[in-house]
Amino acid sequence: MHSPSQAGGGTVIVIGGALSTDSDTVWQRIVDEAGGAGAPIAVFPTAAHEPERIAAQIVASLNRCGARAEAVPLAPHLEGVDLAATLNDTELIARVAGCKAVFFSGGAQEYLVDTLQPGGRPTAMLGAIRAVFAAGGVIAGTSAGAAVMSRLMFRDAMDNLAVLRGRWRAGREYDHGFGFVLSELLVDQHFLKRGRIGRMLPALQSLGCRFGLGVDENAAVVIQGPRLEVIGGSGAILVDLGEATHDAGLPAFNLRGARLAYLDHGDRHDLASGETLPAAHKLREPRIDPASPGFEPRQQVDRYFLDILGDGCILQALTQLLDGPAPEVRGLAYRANPRPGDPKPDIGFEFRLRRGPGLVGWCSAHRGGDDYTVLGARLDVVPVRVAHPLFTPLVAEPPRVVESALRLQGERQ
Repeated sequence: MHSPSQAGGGTVIVIGGALSTDSDTVWQRIVDEAGGAGAPIAVFPTAAHEPERIAAQIVASLNRCGARAEAVPLAPHLEGVDLAATLNDTELIARVAGCKAVFFSGGAQEYLVDTLQPGGRPTAMLGAIRAVFAAGGVIAGTSAGAAVMSRLMFRDAMDNLAVLRGRWRAGREYDHGFGFVLSELLVDQHFLKRGRIGRMLPALQSLGCRFGLGVDENAAVVIQGPRLEVIGGSGAILVDLGEATHDAGLPAFNLRGARLAYLDHGDRHDLASGETLPAAHKLREPRIDPASPGFEPRQQVDRYFLDILGDGCILQALTQLLDGPAPEVRGLAYRANPRPGDPKPDIGFEFRLRRGPGLVGWCSAHRGGDDYTVLGARLDVVPVRVAHPLFTPLVAEPPRVVESALRLQGERQ
């Protein structure tokens, strides 16, 4: 297997957003990776629309776990602060460089890159943040703060279907991030909740990134070089296009042979070796292998997903593929009510998840629900033409002539 290029430095912790303030598993891990009690952490609320409130929440969560966190007053929406002066404050830059960790808040990732890396040019403040990482420190971020970790990132690509249909512009839908993770890895957030598999796949193909890491809400992934570990209340989708192909002759995005995995709390994966180590509580359960003799699916469903980009649908499809009766699970991405100016409104995409060599998984009720790990699923994406309107109402049929004649005859008799 091709070995991913190394980012070097310390630890990256990407959080999918909507992290509960009492999710101490994640907050504590940040503090522990930064050196434990008393670790100085610089909190950047730069992306936030309410930077004071958001910074106070993050600082309180980190300090509750033993850190010595401090907010850096650098945000376009922070009132009464000279942004340029703060950005170039040599004393503040030195304080940031002396920290053991840096935390980027959620909000809008364009504020982060436009402030710390305007026009693609790194500022001295970003240099101080890089110094923390180079010294073995932690760079953590949630939501928008997670998106900037990639070499290339989603900037403002909120319409998944529009990206699938080809709306993909430099400086608009995507931009240069800070590059704290491997160059072949693209990070996305709010992934299951917002159906962002729809924008991840064409982005990977267009940008030439092999791996995509889609982190769900209230979950985090700890990244050290090529090694990933999932923590928190949910999990992450890992996409690998290493063996994927597409038909350049088709006039729309298409894909064949992508590999998908769902990694849950406690699961570990190495991008270099391709090996996954499920959480210990998963390994205490029987391995699910649909190709094994005597396989008996626990999910007795054969659902076609009419909105595969809906909340959590791609995960439901993956678990149905692993633990259901059919060797293929399909779903549709389309818009039944096209918007004005919608590009290619008649184009949709059928997602075809299929079993292949190596599809295995585990399921555990250790945390009170059916928590799955799914490895080795194959995915094809096929462009299709969708009718508009998709359906028409039934109407009452007029009485048949023969029936009317018979009724009339009966009345005469």
